[in-house]
Amino acid sequence: MTAAFGIDHPLIAVRDITALRDRLISIGFKMTPVGQHPWGTSTSLAMFRGCLLEIMGIYDDCLIDEKPAGDFRFGRHVYAHLEKREGIALTALHSTDSLRDAAQAERAGLQVSGHLEFGRDVALPDGSKGRTRTTLALLPDAAFPRLSFFLCQQHRPELIYVPEWLDHPNTVHGYAGASILAQDKDLQALTQKFSGLYGAPQPCDGGLAFQTANGQLRLLTRAAIEACNGPVPAPVLAEGESCIVALDLVYSDGEKLEKCLRESQVEFARHGREFRLLDPTQFGNTFLNFVPG
Repeated sequence: MTAAFGIDHPLIAVRDITALRDRLISIGFKMTPVGQHPWGTSTSLAMFRGCLLEIMGIYDDCLIDEKPAGDFRFGRHVYAHLEKREGIALTALHSTDSLRDAAQAERAGLQVSGHLEFGRDVALPDGSKGRTRTTLALLPDAAFPRLSFFLCQQHRPELIYVPEWLDHPNTVHGYAGASILAQDKDLQALTQKFSGLYGAPQPCDGGLAFQTANGQLRLLTRAAIEACNGPVPAPVLAEGESCIVALDLVYSDGEKLEKCLRESQVEFARHGREFRLLDPTQFGNTFLNFVPG
């Protein structure tokens, strides 16, 4: 299971959540039906053990100011980012105790704007039903809005990490890391931000890497990201903000993954045992890479 402050789930915000959900299903993910949050966002998930992949849209812009956490409004944050472009608008870090972990985040120099609680009804594969309960501690960052975080505590994990839902045809089962396109002017401030949570970084090709409890967070130059993935989408470059642009997902069976990718007809490249999707605009301006593990 993921420990506190590990990568839990970056939120890929898109204008057409159904189209992206269908595309993710086509490459071998089991996606939940599209659900709704009380603050106007729609959601669909691929569950892993202790973390997940989430895509998000807006189903009702009249609700985006509902349920504020201090000055932070979850729905408005996603809506405002989608008004500019698709992409990762917010990232969840795993929490095992949202109050304790929020206090630790404050000691590390992050702002905690408030807490949100919500739940959803679920029907389990055995026919039983239950209701999830989730607590979020919001950590907005006015200087780097797309690198705002929130702590996510699942109080009923047995209703989230259901074995049948974790078995994806492409054999993906978690995260190896996430790559941040770090603007040169932001590098010092971002290094300080993440050092408070994760300690001193280690050098890596094209930047710095922080080890979380569930994968690495990497601060990389544009050149380093493009050398690995190809051209950064034009809307991301035009916005000019530091942001997460690539996710490294862990798979267990390369033959099954490659079969899913080929049948989906998405463009991909194979480099040894790594698979890289070549058109990030089909996935919310986000590069998806698959690494063995």
